[in-house]
Amino acid sequence: MFKILQYSFYDLVRSRWSYVYFLFYLVLGFALLFLNNSVSKSIITLMNIIIVLTPMIGTIFGIMYFYSSREFTELLLAQPIKRTTIFLGQYFGVSFSLALSLILGLGIPFTVYGLWESSEVINFGLLLASGTFLTFIFVAISVNIALLHDNRIKGFGYAILIWLSLAVIYDGLFLISLMVFEDYPLDKFSLVATMLNPIDLSRILILLKLDISALLGYTGAVFQKFFGTNMGILTSFLILLTWSTVPVLLIKRIANKKDF
Repeated sequence: MFKILQYSFYDLVRSRWSYVYFLFYLVLGFALLFLNNSVSKSIITLMNIIIVLTPMIGTIFGIMYFYSSREFTELLLAQPIKRTTIFLGQYFGVSFSLALSLILGLGIPFTVYGLWESSEVINFGLLLASGTFLTFIFVAISVNIALLHDNRIKGFGYAILIWLSLAVIYDGLFLISLMVFEDYPLDKFSLVATMLNPIDLSRILILLKLDISALLGYTGAVFQKFFGTNMGILTSFLILLTWSTVPVLLIKRIANKKDF
């Protein structure tokens, strides 16, 4: 699996799209630091971008790679290699390459600006950790879609639909439900609904760490009471880890049963 991971990783690192992804974050990091002249304000701005863009890139890039490398995958399947070894190696190769582009693209400008001398190191680390988790989660989702659907058009359509549902539609339904049932106690409902969406969970964690939860009103107080504690933060990371693990287990299950 490590050899396949290594091949996929180097193949993607040499790809021009990886350079574009890396340069985008590099230029964005320098631009935000230059315009805001503040590490804290730049992190807040980056949060709004990463929370939406990272899942989208992970979904699109992941499904593009697995459809475009289908012939190579079939060649590997003809060899005495376990199916799970092949697909997990490719999955980790894609995820690591995208995560590396994100970390280096943002890490370089912030390091040059003097991040390590500021008090925002932990907040910046949380931002990168959230982006990395989202990358692994949505690449895994895209791999499952590619394995379930041989038709590329359907695969792309389902992938975009899932990203759109979690990034936009879910929030709309969540807000509507809060407005409709505002006369009822919705504390536990808000917490559970947030945990069921990795994008929302990452956003709340960063907002609370940046100490701007007051923008969320009463709901922010509820989140602060739970997610603001050490137990809440640990629980949140365990949930993100679960979100990362479950799709990987599904990859193993689907790959073993699929007739290629």
